[in-house]
Amino acid sequence: MSQETDFEKLVDLYYPSLYRFAFSLTRQESEACDLTQETFLIWAKKGHSVRDETKIKSWLFTTLHREYLQKHRRRVRFPQVELEEAEMELPEIAPVTMGNIDRHNVLNALSKLDENFQAAVALFYLEDHTYPEIAEILQIPLGTVKSRISRGIGQLQLLLSDPARAGRAQEVARG
Repeated sequence: MSQETDFEKLVDLYYPSLYRFAFSLTRQESEACDLTQETFLIWAKKGHSVRDETKIKSWLFTTLHREYLQKHRRRVRFPQVELEEAEMELPEIAPVTMGNIDRHNVLNALSKLDENFQAAVALFYLEDHTYPEIAEILQIPLGTVKSRISRGIGQLQLLLSDPARAGRAQEVARG
């Protein structure tokens, strides 16, 4: 008897009971089907490790239960939420129109950035240098490069989205 025939017999023998068990755990037909199929996929990959044929059934049920627990934990940690339901929790980001952003405006805004951030942002976005290259050029630690680029982009976004507010913020910072 071939290994393929053995697998088919195994599926014929245990699929209905594994499916019922999966359905009792998930209460959803599609998830029960997926769990059962995943169990047989794992059997196809690892089933050769079961030496005692009397333990095949318990191995399959244990595997199905472990898969269920793993998927359940993942769903609890990373729940799927419809966008409409979570809309109120999302941060509001003001759209910046492309008409307002041109090379001249960006370079002008870049020239108004804090000096600490200006060089790192310019090297990264205008000259396409990598973080390690920027760290070497500016002779500063890699973490400082990342921080300066992040903060510089924040300032740049503020300057481009609301120049009046950005000007007031700079005046307050200069003090």
